[in-house]
Order: sequence, then structure tokens, then C-alpha cells
Amino acid sequence: MRRVIVDCAIYRDGRRAEGPADFSDALDEARAEGNSFLWIGLHKPTEKEFELVTSEFGLHPLAVEDALTAHQRPKLEVYDDSLFLVLKPVIYDDTVATVTTSELMVFVGDSFVVTVRHGEGAPLAEVRRRLEEDPDVLRHGPTAVMYAVSDAVVDHYIDVAAELQVDLEELEGEVFAPAGGDTKHTASRIYAFKRQVLEFRRASGPLAEPMTRLSGPGVPFVHEHAQPFFRDVSDHLTRANEYVEGLDRLLSDILAAHLAQMGVRQNDDMRKISAWAAMAAVPTMVAGVYGMNFRHMPELTTVWGYPLVVVLMGGAVLGLFRLFKRRGWL
Repeated sequence: MRRVIVDCAIYRDGRRAEGPADFSDALDEARAEGNSFLWIGLHKPTEKEFELVTSEFGLHPLAVEDALTAHQRPKLEVYDDSLFLVLKPVIYDDTVATVTTSELMVFVGDSFVVTVRHGEGAPLAEVRRRLEEDPDVLRHGPTAVMYAVSDAVVDHYIDVAAELQVDLEELEGEVFAPAGGDTKHTASRIYAFKRQVLEFRRASGPLAEPMTRLSGPGVPFVHEHAQPFFRDVSDHLTRANEYVEGLDRLLSDILAAHLAQMGVRQNDDMRKISAWAAMAAVPTMVAGVYGMNFRHMPELTTVWGYPLVVVLMGGAVLGLFRLFKRRGWL
């Protein structure tokens, strides 16, 4: 195999130990000892590269297909010889305001854990390092690895949600800034941000049901002592989901407020246009009457007729201007 195997190790009584180079021999050794398990980590394996793992660990064909195909929703599948958990870690690039999801599959069975990673957003080296520094947790076997991986993914959900909140507050400030700012692309930015939150919800929302199942009885390969730990992960996930739902509602409110502002501004513009049109209509009407060239128009023979008409037109325009100004149309 190429470097598809990121790491492979036997853990005896919670501590990393040297084992056979061939992982099939390592699995037999772990099962023979009883207090050991094998953890193998894979990164984007192909079908051919995964064949040996499938045969040696007895993984279910449907789970293997999901692990290779990727693009799965978070879920928990229970098979005769293993558990199959799908997680979707998220990363947020605040420079371009983009949420990116990757995929992480965890197989747990008799004395083994297989993790399959797709994408660059879910490195497990740090999770493995922290577990190796805490043998008391690793002594609980493969379930401890599933818990640690789930906990790391869910905790990062909360971190990403906090980053989204900061950027959303900045966007909210722009929307409710005093008039005159550049709001040409504000609606499209709000909608794009809403799409990123939706991508986040697709990763975190469906994971609630698997975490609830793992925190309760009846799931094979999960010891009852591990259930409180999964319950803690479920509580953190609930917080993250509530956080994301709050962001989504706030975005909807901001978008509605922005559209209402745009409507008010358009109404203001229409009032201004109507006011100026009304002021222009008065002298136009008077000038139109005197442009009809009737013979019998007494004002035409009056010395003060022309200046009087001009003054009347100016007075009428000034009166309309003051009226519209007082009513806030100008």
C-alpha cells in the first residue's frame, strides 16, 4: 500500500505498544491478549487499497461502500461484527466566509478501530496524541477512540459557530449602519452567509440521533461506562445545534430588515421624485397656458403682467417646496 495508512498501533492496557508490522497479525495478537486493541487510521483509501482491511477486519460491504464513496450524512449503523459511525467535521475560512465539510468514518469492532478520513478538515493525529497521554481513557478500548473522535469533532463545531457569530455581527453592523454606506451587494452577502450556515447545519444536525443512541443502552461494542461520555458529547452537540439555529434565525431577520430598509429607501426616493415633479408641474402649467397664443388675454397688455406671473410661479414652487420639506419628502 501507499501512504494510505496514516498510523497503525496496538494499545495494551491503555498504552501504545510495539506490534507486528502486518496489521492482520497485530489484530490477531490484540484479540489473543484480551486487554488490547488495534487502531488503524486511513486517509482517502481506494477500493483496492481497502480490500485487505475489509477482509481482515470483517467489515460489512455496505459500510465499506459508504466509507469509500463518502458524501454521506452523519449516521450510526449497527452490524453483526462492527459499528459504523459517520461524522462530518467542519472548518471555517473567515477570509472568504466559507464553511467546508470533510468526512470521517469510524469502524469499531472486536479489539479494533478503523478510522477513514476524506478531506483535509479532520486530522486525527492530535486526537491520537491526546489519547496516548491519557491511558485511563484508552483502557476502555475501541469505544474510547470513538468517543474521543466524536468529542473533538463536536467541540470544533462550537468553535466554528463562535467564529460565524463574530462575522455575522460585523455583517449586522453593516446592514444597520447609517444610510449612505455601500449596500449594493448586501443582500447577496447575507444569502451567501445563510448558505454557509445551512452547510454547517447539514453536518451537525443529523449527528444528534447517533449521539443519542450511543449515550443509551442497547448499542453493541459500547460499554455502559462509556454512555455518560457520549451523553456529554450529545449535550455539547445540542449546544452547537442551538447556536447554529440561532445564527440561521438571526440571518433571516437581518435579511428581512435589509429588504424592509430597501423598501423604505425606495419609497423615500419615490416621494422625492414626486415632490420635484409636482414643483416642476406648476410653472409648466402656467407657461403652457400663456403659450396658447389666445388673442383676448388681459394680462398680455398689462405692464406688470409678466413679472407678476413669474412671481406667482416662483411663490407656488416655494410654497410646495416648504410643504414637502415639512412632511419629510425632501
